[in-house]
Amino acid sequence: MSTAAVTRTHRPGAVLADLLPAATATRARLRDTALVVGGAALTGAAAQLVVPVPGSPVPVTGQTFAALLVGASLGAGRGFLSLALYTLVGMAGMPWFAGGAGSATFGYVLGMLLAATVVGALARRGGDRRLLRTAGTMALGSLIIYAVGVPYLALAADLSFGKALAVGMVPFLIGDALKAALAMGALPAAWKLAGRRG
Repeated sequence: MSTAAVTRTHRPGAVLADLLPAATATRARLRDTALVVGGAALTGAAAQLVVPVPGSPVPVTGQTFAALLVGASLGAGRGFLSLALYTLVGMAGMPWFAGGAGSATFGYVLGMLLAATVVGALARRGGDRRLLRTAGTMALGSLIIYAVGVPYLALAADLSFGKALAVGMVPFLIGDALKAALAMGALPAAWKLAGRRG
């Protein structure tokens, strides 16, 4: 990697995906297409990690963590496209939503679409390069998912908002803290590794 490439790893506005080389505009489009499809596939694969939560229609899955990582790694535009592809392919029948496109948990999928976009925008501003900033970025992404998913759950399952919070958010807070801790280690470490490889 050249000195210019190392400098690029630390410039504001870059995300991890920008470190992948693309010598021409055509190669850049191919790279971005592969990243978008790969991000959708990663989210779909992570959604297969399902642990039912007693008393809740919402299971613990890996898809929220994957969606936030996709957003942070790809940036807002590619992150949005990746989660939009994941959502559309799931709605078309790919069995990679935890409860299916018509279920009461579909609001969380819509929340992930928005969260990946916001997390990607924050990553472009350096929100994934230091431990505490990464924790804040991931926490905000999780809050966005709940802000869409919990009201959708309340409406779709005919629950009070308090009950929807109790079954659709509270049981998952410890897991969200663990996911944020993983991201706090993984994303800043990836930036450091990219700098060292220069």
